[in-house]
Amino acid sequence: MRASILFSFILLLTFSFQSCNNNGKKAGDTSGFETDEKFQKEFQEKLILVEDGGTVEFPAGKFLFKKALSIEGKKNVTIKGAGADKTILSFLGQTEGAEGILVTNCQNINIEGFTIQDAKGDNLKLKGCDGVHIHHMNSTWTTGADTSNGNYGYYPVECKNVVMEYCEVSYCADAGVYIGQSTNVTIHHCYAHHNVAGIEIENCINSDIYKNKAENNAGGILVFDLPKLFQANGRNAKVWDNDCINNNFGNFGKPGSIVASIPPGSGMIIMATDSVDVFNNRIINSKTIGIACVSYIITGKKVNDTTYGPYCNTITIHDNKFDRSGLSLTEKVPDLSTDLGKLLTATYKGALDIFVDGSADPKLRDKNGQLPEGKKICIRNNGNVKFGNLNMWKVSGEKDIMNYKDEDITKFDCAYTGINGNGLNPANVK
Repeated sequence: MRASILFSFILLLTFSFQSCNNNGKKAGDTSGFETDEKFQKEFQEKLILVEDGGTVEFPAGKFLFKKALSIEGKKNVTIKGAGADKTILSFLGQTEGAEGILVTNCQNINIEGFTIQDAKGDNLKLKGCDGVHIHHMNSTWTTGADTSNGNYGYYPVECKNVVMEYCEVSYCADAGVYIGQSTNVTIHHCYAHHNVAGIEIENCINSDIYKNKAENNAGGILVFDLPKLFQANGRNAKVWDNDCINNNFGNFGKPGSIVASIPPGSGMIIMATDSVDVFNNRIINSKTIGIACVSYIITGKKVNDTTYGPYCNTITIHDNKFDRSGLSLTEKVPDLSTDLGKLLTATYKGALDIFVDGSADPKLRDKNGQLPEGKKICIRNNGNVKFGNLNMWKVSGEKDIMNYKDEDITKFDCAYTGINGNGLNPANVK
């Protein structure tokens, strides 16, 4: 009901803007790449035959692969190149398989030191692995921002004990770094740029995201929980000391996807998840939203999952720095290419540093819409911020959007401890 009201209101807005469209796909460049199919076959054989505890090494050079590479069921194996700038694997024009490299059901897999680019689907996907270390890698699409690009640069899913560090990723049609439905996750010192979403964890349990740089994406860092997935009830994440800078890039996500609804100009978005601590981040030059904490309801999509909780509970947003002084007057215009961007602009007449949709679980909230202690959204010590709350729990008709929205941040003045993420102490990490 609330979702239909929200989007009925959007339809009443007088704005008439179109999303950015791609005018033809840029051709990728494979000049100077080795195309010897014998080499391709030999390398796949090495991945099949490598013994537990062994290493498969790519030499320096530029290599074009027509088929996906895969490795399955190995233990304590390293896959490495001569360096991300020295070993480049291209899958441009791929004819077999969806991923560039697919890793399944492995234990303690180490991947380092090369670039993967232009796979038909995801550049690097890992599924069902326990012990994943991905570092000093680059993942990109040389065709630039295009809806037909692969969704993810790095895609560990249904994994345990995942560490990603010192990686770069760009031009993904969904999320650059995407870790989904996984447990015990650490992402640090990664650089995500020119993606729809820079870094995203989804339905993950116990996560630390710190000292990353998300720059020139549509949305910088996302912590989501979505329905009808293998692992439900994502929770317990710490997000700290990240730089989210100029995340105003046009949204080129695939129509109908969740990320296609992200308003360009979004620093961080927390959606429908529990126990998330967001602190000491720098949110710079976000033209629409600095940090948003919203329910799944705001997407307007139906929930056909009785086990799914579409609300945020136990969220802390504190000690973050917001600054959009680097934007010109024309650049400060909030996003008008997405429904949410239009809604925020119409409601608040400008960008917001912190935004909540004000939805609260009816099973938990009191008659005043307040959540019990231990379940609240707490916002404190973020400086002089512009704040907006739609109070969606009150809304029963289109007119109520304007009647109930407010800018009173004092209602959220509280604090929690005990959100431990993956167990790291921020004071002890570099």
